[in-house]
Amino acid sequence: MQSIYAQNSSSNFEIIVVDNDSKDGSKEQILALFPKIIWVEINYNSGFARANNEGIKRSKSDIVLLLNGDTIIENNAIEKCFHQFQSSAFVACGVQLLNPDRSPQISGNYAMKGGLNYLLPLPFLGILLKSFANMFGVKKPNVPDASGIVEVDWINGAFLMVKKNAIEKAGLLDEDFFLYAEEAEWCSRLKKVGKLCIYGDINVIHLQGETSNETFNSSGKGYMNLFDKKGQQIMLSNLVRIRKEFGVAWFMIILSFYILEIPVFLVGVLISKIFLSKKYSFQQTKKYAENVFCLIKLSPTIIKGKPHFYKVL
Repeated sequence: MQSIYAQNSSSNFEIIVVDNDSKDGSKEQILALFPKIIWVEINYNSGFARANNEGIKRSKSDIVLLLNGDTIIENNAIEKCFHQFQSSAFVACGVQLLNPDRSPQISGNYAMKGGLNYLLPLPFLGILLKSFANMFGVKKPNVPDASGIVEVDWINGAFLMVKKNAIEKAGLLDEDFFLYAEEAEWCSRLKKVGKLCIYGDINVIHLQGETSNETFNSSGKGYMNLFDKKGQQIMLSNLVRIRKEFGVAWFMIILSFYILEIPVFLVGVLISKIFLSKKYSFQQTKKYAENVFCLIKLSPTIIKGKPHFYKVL
């Protein structure tokens, strides 16, 4: 919050904080320092989509910025992005996110048919798929380090600036999602209205995974840990997005790969033990299998496509 005020020369903006039932005294602390903030309380952990929708509905500007609480603004990044975006033909944009050590963080992404990129984190089948992709020169599903203006299919939700007139046409974030994949699904609808981009010359630091790890009592950054509740939420949200964006057939294909990974995972761990590799364990195999069985149980609900809050906590 301090970095937002410190790095904005203009006072013509509003900050809306949507509190997902934090219960940590943050409201009193923050409002004492920044009394002009609009504070919205939700009496349960509503997740990313529902909380941001509440903020969007209450905002008065023609342009809104979805900004994670674990971001640090520098070099007047928000104002620079706003002025460049306001006069552009793009309907949504992001910036180049950086890790705390200033290495680039994936900020923009390309949509792969059927969501096949969601198979890449699989411990063993993912490695095989990457090999095939490299062999046939398949385009990478993300922009590892944006330079200049890069047009993309979807933008990391940690910093996502959108024009209100585009939201009126595409709709708000889908509230079936609790966490993960919701910005990808939303951007697929926004892209039908207009183009999306990353401004690679504007940087924002993102302490990736800090909030979600605390929520799920998990560890690690990114989306590679599929062996706990966070991993279950990641896979579930990915499947929900695939069902909504690509249809039932692609949903069944991706789920089949998730299921197939169970015996492959087990064999892979057995072989790795012979060669004294400690990368994966039998405990991780068990946890992964449990997560997949939970997905199977929810499959009929996902296939029906009726409103449902997909929250595993």
